[in-house]
Amino acid sequence: MGIIDLSVPIRSGMPVYPGDPEVTIRPALTVAADGVNVLHLDLGSQTGTHVDAPRHIDDSLPTLDELPLERFTGPGVAIDARAVGAGGAIGRELFEGRVAAGQIVLVATGWSEHWGTHAYLNHPYLTVEAAEYLIAEGVRTVGIDALSVDPTPAEEIPVHRILCGAHAVIAENLTGLARVLDLQAAGQRFEVTLFPLNLPGADGAPVRAVARPAS
Repeated sequence: MGIIDLSVPIRSGMPVYPGDPEVTIRPALTVAADGVNVLHLDLGSQTGTHVDAPRHIDDSLPTLDELPLERFTGPGVAIDARAVGAGGAIGRELFEGRVAAGQIVLVATGWSEHWGTHAYLNHPYLTVEAAEYLIAEGVRTVGIDALSVDPTPAEEIPVHRILCGAHAVIAENLTGLARVLDLQAAGQRFEVTLFPLNLPGADGAPVRAVARPAS
């Protein structure tokens, strides 16, 4: 199994978090009129498969470009949370003894199957206890194949505050994690890459998230 794409396509009218900027992609230049093709992109920093920098929830926390690049690449571990179901809470018991410092933890809820439907909003989410455990174990990058690590909609975002408060990176709207679970079940270690756009001062950015077997 080669490189596994964990990213959703960025298209006009694609799903966004409620209240975030809508996505519009249109030609800016064309070969016919200008001799080259160039697209004009209108989108928010939290569009599609993206990472949250700590600054996302607090102006005093690090911006995207202030984080070490090691936050965005490294050995991965996939946690199978598909049995949790709609609107369910993902507890720390799913992570106990399965994660370690320096790993990129990918939480597979199966919710990417609902991408583009209203059901996508009623996704599983991490509990406060799970987030606290991950930070205590030295994890500083957490990804999920859902709209958020907190419930949607949410007046409070405690899991974001715990993870971002520890200068962790959160990746959301991942897809394809079933293939990563299969890879892991076959005994294959894997690496994850979540490199964002280089946006100085940003709260986050879209990423081309991938997993690949470790050599």
